[in-house]
Amino acid sequence: MINRLRCPAVWMLVLLAEFAQADDWPQWRGPQRDGVWRETGIVARFPAPEIAVKWRVPVASGYSGPTVADGRVYVTDRLTDPGEMERVHCLDWKTGATLWTYRYDCKYGGIGYQAGPRASVLVDSGRAYSLGTAGHLFCFEAATGQVLWSHDLREAYRARIPTWGIAASPLVEDDLLIVQFAGADDACVCAFDKVTGKERWRALPDVASYSTPVVSAQAAGRVAVCWTGERIVGLDPASGRRIWEYPFPWEKWPIAIATPVLHRDLLLFSEAHQGTLLLQLSQTEPGVEKRWHRRKENLADGKALHCLISTPVIQDEHVYGVDSGGVLRCLRLATGEHVWEDRTAVPPNRFATIHLIRHGEQTWLFNERGELIIARLTPEGFRELSRAKLIEPTTDQLRRRDGVTWSHPAFAYRHVFARNDKALVCADLSAPPP
Repeated sequence: MINRLRCPAVWMLVLLAEFAQADDWPQWRGPQRDGVWRETGIVARFPAPEIAVKWRVPVASGYSGPTVADGRVYVTDRLTDPGEMERVHCLDWKTGATLWTYRYDCKYGGIGYQAGPRASVLVDSGRAYSLGTAGHLFCFEAATGQVLWSHDLREAYRARIPTWGIAASPLVEDDLLIVQFAGADDACVCAFDKVTGKERWRALPDVASYSTPVVSAQAAGRVAVCWTGERIVGLDPASGRRIWEYPFPWEKWPIAIATPVLHRDLLLFSEAHQGTLLLQLSQTEPGVEKRWHRRKENLADGKALHCLISTPVIQDEHVYGVDSGGVLRCLRLATGEHVWEDRTAVPPNRFATIHLIRHGEQTWLFNERGELIIARLTPEGFRELSRAKLIEPTTDQLRRRDGVTWSHPAFAYRHVFARNDKALVCADLSAPPP
């Protein structure tokens, strides 16, 4: 055995096997845009109350979560001194060394919550796509930072910037980049040629929400599911043609933030004002029908899931999500009936947030206190297995409490990448060798 392990060819096979199991996190919510981390060889328990950081690099403020692809980490931030600008950073994943940074002037004006960009950088086929809070859309050569094409959506499309800025992360489908930004002249959602940047189609006169589009299979075809400020729409991703729609007009103001959740032929939507809605996709012909809609105002006990920033997950015929007060809830998928609630995963508070990432039979939770939690979510309740501090809260994202960590982390190469308003950190989560 010792002689075989000393053989360079054997070591090469071992390294290749490990690399084959390592995944990128190239877009919002992971490789398949579903909040699932599929890497193996991950720690089952944290060895200490604080997670040892492999590297830490300074960044400015921002809400955007990092993404990781082809050995590089991407994140965006905002500066206000000496002038207002947004930046796109590309770092080496192993060391945190800066590979390139792109800066551009960007005035926020009356945009609320001004900590920085919201949308995560998307990496596809050697290109990195960045969408800023005020509508600056860039396509970079991912390795070098060379700008391949760009659009100022506020200028070119007279985009009606939402109250809290443009937040929906772009989506790649085949040769198109699909973006929700509420341009004038029926351009709430637009598709651009991902190589040239040329507009290919536009759709809907709606105001924008903050919810990222997803694509699903339906009736032997594909449908782009877009949750705007006024409705839920299924569009033909190739042409922008409206296939179906479900009216879901906003109340008080557009506040849809959570990403639609796909599960088999089901679509789940949750927002702070209107609670949670489950639709079923018809597989015989394009269309949807309501399975259930539950909101606290219509329930005697008031126990309903009203998500704000957090996107729920579906597992084993149950829905798990965090409401706008930080309460972790479980619902029956078939009926929306409330099963249990938990107030220990994050201190309940207004807008208290947890990001949920499924990993095998476990769920990893990153709460706004900067803690990572390994847990089992079952119909019987929330079972915490391990908890440790990863990064400190900061106050630019929310000037209340002692700050928050609202940005979604990335999980790639058996590491976690997370940011606050001062730093981006990387920590090794690989299981120790036997």
